[in-house]
Amino acid sequence: MDFFTSQLLLIAFFILIIHSIETLAYSVRLSGARVKLLASALSLFNVMVMVSRLANMMQQPFTGSLIDNAPKENALDFVEGQYRILIGSATLGTIIGVLLLPTFIAIFSRTIVHLADERGSVPRLLKKGFSLAYFKRAMKHLHLPRISYLKDMNWREIPVKLFIINMLITAIYTIGVLSALYAALLVPDRATTAVMASGLINGIATILLIIFVDPKISILADDVINEKGSYITLKSASILMVTSRLLGTILAQVLFIPGAHYVAWFTQFIV
Repeated sequence: MDFFTSQLLLIAFFILIIHSIETLAYSVRLSGARVKLLASALSLFNVMVMVSRLANMMQQPFTGSLIDNAPKENALDFVEGQYRILIGSATLGTIIGVLLLPTFIAIFSRTIVHLADERGSVPRLLKKGFSLAYFKRAMKHLHLPRISYLKDMNWREIPVKLFIINMLITAIYTIGVLSALYAALLVPDRATTAVMASGLINGIATILLIIFVDPKISILADDVINEKGSYITLKSASILMVTSRLLGTILAQVLFIPGAHYVAWFTQFIV
């Protein structure tokens, strides 16, 4: 295995972890609403978010180095091929997250209750979680999604606009850094400006997510806890968001190059 292949696989592994965890985030409110401990659920999930952020910080310098180590000849085609593999790893990570959803909901719901029993002590919870007895109990909840999981879902209530918005946000978030780095190759005289634009792109995507998507799902979770809404409605919305996220990572393959050209074009107004 040569240097480029091993480095690419390492970056792909980090991206896979990031997107798996972010996909599982959609089930956190389901778990919290299930045991009526939503705030504890969100707090506990921050531990996993920390792992995701760490993986993100570790992969970014390596991803940038693919540009520096690209051959002088056909650099654009070489980097494009590598970055499309990385986008594919985002899709794979999302699929893994989808497959783990039923298992995660079952285990995470019980973990939330144990956190409450430990009065919010994460270290004591981790100590208990890594015990052999707890591990054996957790293994009993391992199962793949079944068709029956979609039972009783009301597809008529699916908000199409929310589905599309989440898909677009996911696509932008997936290619934000990659398109900016690729744009640096397109406009080498404005390379640094193009690279730094990635923060702006991901920042806008995050803002859109916070404004348009998160509040609606949170309201549905609150309605379940306050007995104003049904768990089935929340589950339907969560599965909807996971599906749109998966499609968003696929859409990212289409938007990758146009996004890079847009970033390259936009830098001329900054420099």
